[in-house]
Amino acid sequence: MAYGPRQGVEVRGAVPADAADIARLIGQLGYSYAPQEAAERLAAVMRDGQGSLLVAADYGPVVGVIALHWCPMLQEPRPVARITTLVVDEQERGRGIGRLLLKAGAQAARQAGCDLLELTSGLQRQEAHAFYRAQGFTDTSLRFVRSLRRNRPAGTQEE
Repeated sequence: MAYGPRQGVEVRGAVPADAADIARLIGQLGYSYAPQEAAERLAAVMRDGQGSLLVAADYGPVVGVIALHWCPMLQEPRPVARITTLVVDEQERGRGIGRLLLKAGAQAARQAGCDLLELTSGLQRQEAHAFYRAQGFTDTSLRFVRSLRRNRPAGTQEE
């Protein structure tokens, strides 16, 4: 299904063949892994069934991805939709693709019974923070991270 005014850009559910493109996009955020690992991670997220994984494709190539997870929480009456990944190709930013992905993600979250969207973003990603605020998100908390693996600093990108 296509969303929004961007001719040629279609938001659709991810498929296994998207793994390499998704890995490339996530690599632009500084996270890297082998293509086989990308395929395994994609399969695990798709198999989970507790969220939605959507891509934006521009006449074929994947130029953006959003991953959401439905999270039951004691303090909320309905599940919270947590955005765990949102990235648009560096060369495609500013074209409205991020907004399209958020719109599609919000629709999927509503259909899953969620009333709230939340996300975290690295402190250094000031442009992303401005984008999220422009889309109606507000700063409400801090995120604290502690690694459960030995010899790995907390907050490293390979957690």
